[in-house]
Amino acid sequence: MVTDTPGIHHITGIVRSAEENVRFYRDILGLRLVKQTVNFNEKFTRHLFYGDETGLPGTALTFFPYPAEDDRRDGKPQISTVSLVIPSDSISYWQERLKEHDIEVEGPSERFEETVLRFADPDGTQLELITGESDVEPWPDGPVPTEHAVRGIHGVTLLSTNVYVTASVLDTLGFELIAQEGDRVRYQAPGSRATVIDFLDRDADFGREGAGSIHHVAVRVHSEAELYEWHDLFRERGYEVSRVKDRHFFHSLYVREPGGILIELATETPGLTAAEDLATLGESLFLPPWLEEDREMIESQLQPLDLSSPGTN
Repeated sequence: MVTDTPGIHHITGIVRSAEENVRFYRDILGLRLVKQTVNFNEKFTRHLFYGDETGLPGTALTFFPYPAEDDRRDGKPQISTVSLVIPSDSISYWQERLKEHDIEVEGPSERFEETVLRFADPDGTQLELITGESDVEPWPDGPVPTEHAVRGIHGVTLLSTNVYVTASVLDTLGFELIAQEGDRVRYQAPGSRATVIDFLDRDADFGREGAGSIHHVAVRVHSEAELYEWHDLFRERGYEVSRVKDRHFFHSLYVREPGGILIELATETPGLTAAEDLATLGESLFLPPWLEEDREMIESQLQPLDLSSPGTN
């Protein structure tokens, strides 16, 4: 029997430059680069994972760098914004930090009794820092003082082609409608971190995926066995659903719900620390066993990535 998801597992975006991505998310936002691997479907494309010290589910942001990718076009269906949690007394710190790095900041503003700062990464990915509670401990060795550091994912904001159908899918997954302010509707999962999905119930043109897009949002499930039950449930409802996939760090499946949003369901184990030393996570290219024999060829084709620069204080 399927059970409610406790919240978001990870969020994956599309960018152009791997190095620029590291400089922003590691050196400015202060997230740990916990894994550099490849897109298992496109082995000559990097896949970068950031998060807390271990890349705990609910803290992980991941990116596919495609150097020649066109710009995205905003519109439906799209995951329009990613939000991260910061402590309630850290707004001024982040305003100053982002300003020092010439990042344009919108806000602070108030939403659902939370304080919000809006800005974008170098590819135009729309981001927010939101004050809130989380059980996440930040990466202690990062460039941001721990008292102000990011505490994982807060949630995402969706532009669906059919908010009622997408809302029904979230309800099936275990999210509950809890609030509405204007055209923003909030759903929340029952876990202790990364629990929020907001809808914008507004008119919008059709968008196009590209650099700065969020490719998908993944939610947590309890076991691989449960994935097969979800697979059968989605197929019975006529949704576009993938087979269960081995992602080495977790097992997962993808469903393109009728409102156009791509949702992944992913197990929390074995996790991003699997088969690697915690002290050296992210320092070298990790390849799963089925790609290891092609390492030399893969490394020769990947976009260059220099990690030698220290974190920016």
